[in-house]
Amino acid sequence: MLQNSSSNGRARDRLRLAIPSDGVMYEGTLDFLSGSGMRVRRPNPRGYTGEMRTLRGVEVVFQRNSDITARVEEADADLGLVGFDNFAEARIDDGDALVVIEALGYGHCELVTAVPDSWVDVESMADLADLSIEFQESGRELRIATKYPVLTRRFLHQHDVNYFTLKRLSGAVEPAPAIGYADFIVDLTASGQTLRENHLKRVADGTVLESEGALIANRRTLRENPERLETAREIIERIEASQSASTYSRLTANIEGESEQAVAAKVLELPEASGISGPTISTVYSRDGRQVYSITVSIPKRDLTAAVDHLRSIGGASVSVSDAVYLFREESGIYARLLGALGLS
Repeated sequence: MLQNSSSNGRARDRLRLAIPSDGVMYEGTLDFLSGSGMRVRRPNPRGYTGEMRTLRGVEVVFQRNSDITARVEEADADLGLVGFDNFAEARIDDGDALVVIEALGYGHCELVTAVPDSWVDVESMADLADLSIEFQESGRELRIATKYPVLTRRFLHQHDVNYFTLKRLSGAVEPAPAIGYADFIVDLTASGQTLRENHLKRVADGTVLESEGALIANRRTLRENPERLETAREIIERIEASQSASTYSRLTANIEGESEQAVAAKVLELPEASGISGPTISTVYSRDGRQVYSITVSIPKRDLTAAVDHLRSIGGASVSVSDAVYLFREESGIYARLLGALGLS
């Protein structure tokens, strides 16, 4: 287990960020952090620590995805990047771990209920509820294989499936019905290919949870340590600014006009071309003496074609488009919500 203190007894000063050590979430998390300007270097492929040179106040530790929620809950780490499914399964009610960002945009999957293809009469959770009664009346209970007993039990009870036995597995779950270990399964799927290969079908209304990468935090360690809280703010703001920028493009064009105000009025004729708070306009010192102004505007990518067409229609020349790397708002809404959850707002 990670230790909260150094060997000489002093409390650690740097924020500790736990990220997955292997598997699909490992690569996805590294790519996500790199895309947010926080590239992690792992000097030893089998090591448990990494470096984040763009943020000096961060200590990166690699942990199994299934262990990260517990590490954050127990204050061995201040922040963690983990699949939301894992957090939902492992979190402690009224514990110190909380979700800061539930959906980071990578690691998409669903926790689903899947039954054998041969169960032609089972299409819904209501069918499973009826089947559980039939099994109970015949002297046995439905057997369900899963890695998520907490979420599975809660979901089944919500759908009146009350007679069952959970078989918790640590390895592959999909083969369980075929080898006679379980009657059906509740497991993660991304594309559904593995389910089909094991002759399983999804129950129509049997989705327990939709999941992707999430950022979680320990409320106590952040509340009690201003330096770590400030580092957490930097991480949150970079993530938020990177996600905001991914949906925007920056347009630049030269437009001839009588004045900056006149050019601005033309641009603002189309709301989709107005950007976040209007165009930025500066003088172009033309060699031939014409009054030309350079306009720059950041717009949602969905409005790109309409904005380019509008700039052309008002005389825009050399319209260039670039992707924003970061888009920092006036304040971070995510960080403000975190402060509220910590009782510091």
